[in-house]
Amino acid sequence: MEQRQNEANLSSEEIARYARHISLPEIGIKGQEKLKRSSIACIGTGGLGSPLLIYLAAAGIGRIGIVDFDVVEYSNLQRQIIHTTKSIGLLKTESAKQHILKINPTCRVDLFNQKLTSNNALEILRAYDVICDCSDNFPTRYLINDTCLILKKPNIYGSIARFEGQVSVFNWKEDSPNYRDLIPTPPPPELIPSCSEAGVMGILPGIIGTIQAAEAIKIITNIGDPLNGRVLIFNALKMQFKELTLRSNPENRNIHQLIDYKSFCSEVSVKDEVECDIANISIKELKILLKQSSKNILLIDVRNQNEYNQCSIEGSKLIPLSSIESGESINKIKSLTAKKNLYVFCKSGKRSLRALKHLNKFGIRGINIKGGIEAWNNEKN
Repeated sequence: MEQRQNEANLSSEEIARYARHISLPEIGIKGQEKLKRSSIACIGTGGLGSPLLIYLAAAGIGRIGIVDFDVVEYSNLQRQIIHTTKSIGLLKTESAKQHILKINPTCRVDLFNQKLTSNNALEILRAYDVICDCSDNFPTRYLINDTCLILKKPNIYGSIARFEGQVSVFNWKEDSPNYRDLIPTPPPPELIPSCSEAGVMGILPGIIGTIQAAEAIKIITNIGDPLNGRVLIFNALKMQFKELTLRSNPENRNIHQLIDYKSFCSEVSVKDEVECDIANISIKELKILLKQSSKNILLIDVRNQNEYNQCSIEGSKLIPLSSIESGESINKIKSLTAKKNLYVFCKSGKRSLRALKHLNKFGIRGINIKGGIEAWNNEKN
């Protein structure tokens, strides 16, 4: 214990480095020593993880664990500021570590170049004081949440989409709300467009990730009021913050083991799809139909204009999902489908299924093209 305390003592160089922290009465020398002794795990080294890791390293966190299995691509650089053009092709964890050590060479950085799963989550996250959820999908968020409940670790959650983001602190205390209180049931995955499909304002994850870092520092130094029982929502278009109160349901804390979260999040999808009775067709089957009777087929692309301009299927008509859900295009589609069979596609098949579910409400039946234009481009003629 005495050795650990001595290791946390600040050197003269560290006192100079963290002078602006130390001058804050709420933090001071003792608070900065707490930061040096602390350990934080970050799951995801993308838009949210990038600013969070940069600021945690700069703040003097003693040990940082990074969990990610992806590599850096050009499309990441618009928002994932911990990576650079020279990082293209590198593992995101390696790229992040290089940047962290340039900021703070004394920080211990643990790399886990693997996907977080039910088989490794408890082992990986057990060693850290605070867990930061910077993931981008529902199965991982439920996995992180349940792991934190079992290990009794605070979970600092962030998420982004298009122009809006949200932050909260889960499982801070024994009776604190957790992610299952915010989203008790996972939404059908086919209704949730990916970042590449929906897009995201590049600056948005910087704002949300930085707020996550602030919450981590507050929790470790035991200052201020963390976002416990509160969800902070930011809208970049309106430049507005709003706060929602989140209440804890004791039943949602009754987690004792990890499950198959991919299956858990897809169960709703399967049930929902059966209820809507939407038919699907493969790209191979569609191409055969187009060769046989293209005049009887109406192909509708529900992506946006930019996506359509980059790549499209010959003969298809662009009617974005937004115009279908707003009702603007309903009459037009009714007219177009009067004497033709409707087939709908998007990038991967998620938005097209969503469009067909909405069209069903107006008596318009169609067939979903599985895999979307990605599958079309991959399918050999």
